[in-house]
Amino acid sequence: MLRYTRKETMRQEFPLEIINRVKDGDTAAFSVVVDRFQTSVYNLCYRMLSYNARDAEDAAQEVFVKVWTNIGRFDAQRTFSTWVLSIATNHCIDTIRKKRVATVEIDETMEEVIPDRIATPKEALNDRERADEVRSLLAGLTEVDRAIIVLRYWDDLSDREIGTAVGLSEAAVKSRLFRARKQLVGLYRQVREPAAQEVAG
Repeated sequence: MLRYTRKETMRQEFPLEIINRVKDGDTAAFSVVVDRFQTSVYNLCYRMLSYNARDAEDAAQEVFVKVWTNIGRFDAQRTFSTWVLSIATNHCIDTIRKKRVATVEIDETMEEVIPDRIATPKEALNDRERADEVRSLLAGLTEVDRAIIVLRYWDDLSDREIGTAVGLSEAAVKSRLFRARKQLVGLYRQVREPAAQEVAG
């Protein structure tokens, strides 16, 4: 069973020597790959698959199987971390489409939803409520738009890197990101404004 921690370094250049060893079938070198990327892959799957830990762990393991079987196709001119995230993103999109799962949370406020420290019971309840709210809002986005939001705000990828991951041009990513943000704002207002009027009344 894989173990996952809160954060790991994804953006540092990964040694080409280890990648080449994996291409040659070196399982020890592949363990280094798993250790390096398991947290980011798991977290991505977890956010996109309705915060279901079991589904996320199964998906993460399947992603690494795909990394192992497809690493021979990896182009050394690309960033290895982006390539790994691309596999994870597309796997989750396929899973969502197959299961018709509408989910994933992401926004600049989500650092508050998953804090680094251990929350008190009251804080934990508030965190769950915020997570449920954001998750329900983002259910209106398409799978690809959700992936774009996750890759931007959680994994801090550039428009070009996101485009590589989801198979879109940089311009298309910018357009869809703008549209997704606007849609989220509209959905948020639909939920919040009636609630505010009810409280005021």
